[in-house]
Amino acid sequence: MARPEAASAPPFNSTDPQNIDQQESHSQIPNAQIYQHQSSQKNPDVPMQPVQFPSMVHQPSQYPNQPIPSNIHFHSVNIQSNPQPAPRYVPVHQVPFQQTSIVYVPNANTVAWTTGLFDCFDDPLNALVTLCIPCLTFGQVAEIVDSGSTSCAVSGLIYGAIACIFGCPCFLSCTYRTKLRSRYNLVESPAPDWIAHCLCEYCALCQEYRELQNRGLDPSIGWHGNVVRSHNMQMYQTGMVPPTTQNMMG
Repeated sequence: MARPEAASAPPFNSTDPQNIDQQESHSQIPNAQIYQHQSSQKNPDVPMQPVQFPSMVHQPSQYPNQPIPSNIHFHSVNIQSNPQPAPRYVPVHQVPFQQTSIVYVPNANTVAWTTGLFDCFDDPLNALVTLCIPCLTFGQVAEIVDSGSTSCAVSGLIYGAIACIFGCPCFLSCTYRTKLRSRYNLVESPAPDWIAHCLCEYCALCQEYRELQNRGLDPSIGWHGNVVRSHNMQMYQTGMVPPTTQNMMG
């Protein structure tokens, strides 16, 4: 037996007051209830089930509000409404470079030479030997300054070889002038050592020779000769000294 066809629903009219009230009531029902309401209308045999919604009652928090301890203090911060302006950079004026001159000041502990650079005629024989054989005078001075470590012959040969090959033995002789000054703490005058030997080689050699003579050394007899002479003088002075204690025998 064929089921009778359901009568078609009349078209929905939005201007109908009944439809307007039904539309407003649907807007106030939750979506789940609307869904079940619509499904119940389609199938009238299925009873409509109530929908359970979670309660919106305020639940207490896990950490309830606790009173603030008395040992905790709050300090108010005073924020200035008008902060101080940032410091401005002041341009630094450049100081003009001032050229300074170096003035040589001799050491206060140095002593002056006992003879001058141009006092060659104080010892005419030495001046003549230096003019003719400068390597001999240099060798004698070098042996005394080196305390006998180099002989007069070796130093003289080196001086002569440099003079023959390079033509400027002053580069070697000026170093011994520096050694002589350091030994007796002499002042560097009237000019630096290298200038004195480059411009006045023979005069510088004669001055160094006379300086050693004035200090009690004789460059002509060599270092060992001066040592023997100094020893003999000490022995002689010791023999001249009377004994401290005298005993009378009778």
